[in-house]
Amino acid sequence: MALFSKNKKEKKESRKEEGQKNVEQVLPVSPSLPKGENAHSYSVILYPHITEKGALLGQDNKYLFKVAVGADKTEIKKAIESLYKVAVQKINVLYAHSKLRRVGRHEGHKPGFKKAIVTLKEGSKIDIAA
Repeated sequence: MALFSKNKKEKKESRKEEGQKNVEQVLPVSPSLPKGENAHSYSVILYPHITEKGALLGQDNKYLFKVAVGADKTEIKKAIESLYKVAVQKINVLYAHSKLRRVGRHEGHKPGFKKAIVTLKEGSKIDIAA
């Protein structure tokens, strides 16, 4: 191919046509969502809340979890028992309110959240680090 060739435009158009052919071959991927009785549990229990206080509570067979704001104690108990296959003895629920934060003259807020302290029956254990 010469440096100053007149056929450059034809090659660019053919490249565009090749690119359009590849787009047609791509199939849409559907996200895999949990199914069955655990599907609701994943929306109730957001994730384990790992803090220093939570580590100290772990010695007393208690575990901290961030939960959905609309979840109540019975939903949390069912979700923990179905997800982790353990026996729950007691649940305490706390709500951490949102806080105002300021950077210079700009104000914002740190969102609040709901957390649950789950006490398990003796002999039950959750491995959160895994």
